[in-house]
Amino acid sequence: QVQLVESGGGLVQAGGSLRLSCAASGRTFSTYAKMGWFRQAPGKEREFVAAISRNIGITAYGNSVKGRFTISRDNAKNTVYLQMTSLKPEDTAVYYCAADPYTSRWDYWGQGTQVTVSS
Repeated sequence: QVQLVESGGGLVQAGGSLRLSCAASGRTFSTYAKMGWFRQAPGKEREFVAAISRNIGITAYGNSVKGRFTISRDNAKNTVYLQMTSLKPEDTAVYYCAADPYTSRWDYWGQGTQVTVSS
C-alpha cells in the first residue's frame, strides 16, 4: 500500500524558514514520474506549490512561492523536501505531499502537515 507521510510543519514567525519532508513507502520511489507539494488554507481551494520530476529533476513552482521555496528529492531515501524561506502569514496552510505514478494525475496524497506563520 502506498503511503506518503509528511513531517516538518509547525509554527514559525514571518521571515523564518521551515523544511518539510515527505517520505514515500509501499512503492519503488523511482516509479513516480513526479512528486509535488500542495497547500490548502482555511476556506480556500487547494493550491499547487511545487513539483519535481523524477528523471532530471525538473522543477515547477506556484507563482506565490517562486524565489522563496525550493523542492528537492532524495531518491535513495524515498523522500521529497520543500525548503521554505522568507515565510509570510499568507503561507499558513496545511501542506500536502502528492505523487504521480506515471498517470499524469496526482493519484497519491499524504495526510498533510500544518504550517502556521505568525506576523
